[in-house]
Amino acid sequence: MHRIGSIFIRTRASNLCFAADFLQGEHSNHFTVKFSRHDPKEYNVNCHQPCTVLEAIKSTEKYKEKIKCADANIIIQLGKEDKESIVPTHFPCSCISDDECLIISCKTEKIEEAQVQQNKIIYPRDRYIVFFIDTIGGVNAKSKELFRSSVVKQYKTLCVYGEKGMTVEAALKRDGRFIDDLGKFSLSDNENPNILTDCTVTVDNLDQKLLKISVEKSSSDNTDEIFEILRQQFPDLKKWMEERFSGNSYEEELTLRKEDFGKIQQSFSEVHRVRNLLKLGESVCKLIVKDVCDGTGFVLFDNFILTNAHLFKDYVDVKKLQLDVDVWALFNYDDPEPDTNFYQFSCEKTFIDFDVELDYAILKLNPEVPPGLLKKFGPLPLNGEACIIGHPEGRLKEMDSTCIIEKEKRLKAINDHLQPYTDSKFIIQSIIQVLKAQGTEHILSGGDLAEKVVTYKTFMYRGSSGSPVFDAFGLVGLRTAGFTYGFPKHTESVIEGHPAEYKEDLKQEYDILGNKYPEGSLRNLFPERWSSLKAGRATVKSLRLLLLRSNTWT
Repeated sequence: MHRIGSIFIRTRASNLCFAADFLQGEHSNHFTVKFSRHDPKEYNVNCHQPCTVLEAIKSTEKYKEKIKCADANIIIQLGKEDKESIVPTHFPCSCISDDECLIISCKTEKIEEAQVQQNKIIYPRDRYIVFFIDTIGGVNAKSKELFRSSVVKQYKTLCVYGEKGMTVEAALKRDGRFIDDLGKFSLSDNENPNILTDCTVTVDNLDQKLLKISVEKSSSDNTDEIFEILRQQFPDLKKWMEERFSGNSYEEELTLRKEDFGKIQQSFSEVHRVRNLLKLGESVCKLIVKDVCDGTGFVLFDNFILTNAHLFKDYVDVKKLQLDVDVWALFNYDDPEPDTNFYQFSCEKTFIDFDVELDYAILKLNPEVPPGLLKKFGPLPLNGEACIIGHPEGRLKEMDSTCIIEKEKRLKAINDHLQPYTDSKFIIQSIIQVLKAQGTEHILSGGDLAEKVVTYKTFMYRGSSGSPVFDAFGLVGLRTAGFTYGFPKHTESVIEGHPAEYKEDLKQEYDILGNKYPEGSLRNLFPERWSSLKAGRATVKSLRLLLLRSNTWT
């Protein structure tokens, strides 16, 4: 730190932060920081010069040890309350109350657009207005995309600041966590939703207010313009339809689609099947990999959970989770707040089984859980209907009814999804290269994985990895990642698929001389080994060998 006249100039990396004495006077602030919500340890941060909260936290030795991600992937929680409010990394330290506690964590995706800090003046608290934006949108904005990352929706509010005289629009744009094009919006007061602050108004009267983003209902004044665009596009659309569907092929295709839709409706509209699916759904849980991601899993048997291995990518070392990563399973997460009544269980740090290639992992929960689904494993279906139960984007439990895509029709299903991009050779070639890199050729008819994969379409994307997939006869397998377009922030897949081979691995481990579900034999014949398995010290495969040698089944 250098003193030039009445101005302090502090240099850190490529940033310069100026603080004028005549604006600030003496600056001294103290707060604590935690590097995990579940870790009771708090580390002192003494701020003797004006800076951002992240710069202050970076001055601690623990930061270098604990935080390994880019600044844009960091989330800083304000206070100790469970996922209450988060501040941007460039939040002025002068706006942090003395002895406040902050919780800093890393995420796998970008949370905040990097802010240019050159020549940024940090003012005293009385020059700022601090307000809170609810992560649930207001009027006409509940389903609107407001944030760069959906991760922020796990928290209740975003704490935003602005200098007096700054407009609401400028404050949210500078914040970096909101999307660039919010359009024309206003802020409604949570205490009185009828009080609105337009985005062009200054922030001066918003200090400590809790607000929601509301947008105007889209006007229908441009209907004529839309009709004109449709009219212009009609000749090309007609030509494309005639080329794609010659003769009566369109009617035939439409009839087939109706038949498929009818099959889905019929299969999952019968009360006894719906009742059975709801019962099976009790064994499905939302998985929370703390400060990493959300996913879905289900009880295999006893208190063992089956899910996807990719949920734990970069956090596993020889079947062991990193010590600072906790995994929680939430059962009965079905009802919206305030009626939510779920059960939360912790997972042990050591995996029972972990396979990156087949993308499955088996964890052990500490307490007893709902009945397992291992006994529900059925044969690999070639066609017909399917149903997925999971927690997409960490939401309440959902069901999606769909059709299994036969191996002979997989290429057509992919081409159908690529049809909108055929006019642009550059885009279509880019997508094809991305799909090839993901291995789509292996699952097509004649490919080496064609017989080992079940394919389908679903609206469930992020957060549903690890969901069970059912057909009309039983459990088909484990939902894993689909084959994506490769577009940034594009969650939809060209086609979904999961390997059936992992199921055969499990079957080989559990199908012991005709006994498909040998939990009884394992428990009764080898209680010590069974206890070792429950404690994570033995593998199912070793118990299987014992049963093979004993020539015993139930």
